[in-house]
Amino acid sequence: MTKKFRVSGIAAAMLAVSVSVTFAAEKVTFMTNWLAQAEHGGYYQAVADGTYAACGLDVTIAPGGPQVSGRPLLLAGKVDFYMGGNLLQAFDAVQQNIPLRIVAASFQKEPQVVMSHPGQGLDKWEDLKNAEQYILGDEGAQSFFQWMITDYGFDPAKRAPYTFNAAPFIANPKSIQQGYVTSEPYAVEKEGGFKPNTFLLADYGFETYATTIEAMQETIDKRPQVVQCFVDGSAKGWYNYLYGDNKAANEMIKKDNPDITDEQIAFSIKQMKEFGIVDSGDAEKLGIGAMTDEHIAKFYETMVKAKVVPEGLDIKKAYTLDFVNKGVGVDLKK
Repeated sequence: MTKKFRVSGIAAAMLAVSVSVTFAAEKVTFMTNWLAQAEHGGYYQAVADGTYAACGLDVTIAPGGPQVSGRPLLLAGKVDFYMGGNLLQAFDAVQQNIPLRIVAASFQKEPQVVMSHPGQGLDKWEDLKNAEQYILGDEGAQSFFQWMITDYGFDPAKRAPYTFNAAPFIANPKSIQQGYVTSEPYAVEKEGGFKPNTFLLADYGFETYATTIEAMQETIDKRPQVVQCFVDGSAKGWYNYLYGDNKAANEMIKKDNPDITDEQIAFSIKQMKEFGIVDSGDAEKLGIGAMTDEHIAKFYETMVKAKVVPEGLDIKKAYTLDFVNKGVGVDLKK
């Protein structure tokens, strides 16, 4: 009798250990590259509805911002995952021999647009190079503007700095300005009282993936289950955010960024859907987060032609397809 109870006690203890190991959530930090907004909604959704927790992760989202430099924190091992802008940063990492890789691309299209005033002879993409002034930020001037010059004949002498203030564009009806389709058109409509023409660069050949998930090679090698869980959870989060009940995620976003409004969030979600920012292209069959070798190689060739990146980079070092293209979450689309 004593022996029987002793064995049962050991079994119970082993079961307790097994349960604790199974459900001990691993703490993970994901740092974004800007203030909390709807463009980060899928990640907040996966935290809010327990999707990350369901596969064993306790995820903290650390918002970026204008005074925050997040990528060095990834390189130093202070955060586990980082939100990249587009493929160019990963190409740059290859050039500098930094062991960083994109493990998923949450956006099939970069939300970058060029806006113009309607009824000013700037209503078609082919007309935009005739604008009196191109209001573009420094980063854009060194990247997509070089492609616009090379492929479409835009005049570099017409470029004026963009200071994230729409007033100069609003004041000059013959100007064009860069922006995100999810943000600047809303600001112009509110401040200028008109709806600008919006031209999504992705639809004219600037075909980079965007809002990427970056990880260090060491994380990929030593914690592949963590990477897979985060990639899968993010994909499901995006489906649920775009097509399900996103109220809890939006409350989290507003808590992290008290300046954002429900109206701005609603506009951004509408634009992401309308322009196919998240769920289009490769993602339609392969699932949100999808990437392909062909798509990345084509964009690299475009950037080489525009002299934005050098020839001869081993771009396979910039990303891995091991964690994507499995159709995860497609069944959640409503």
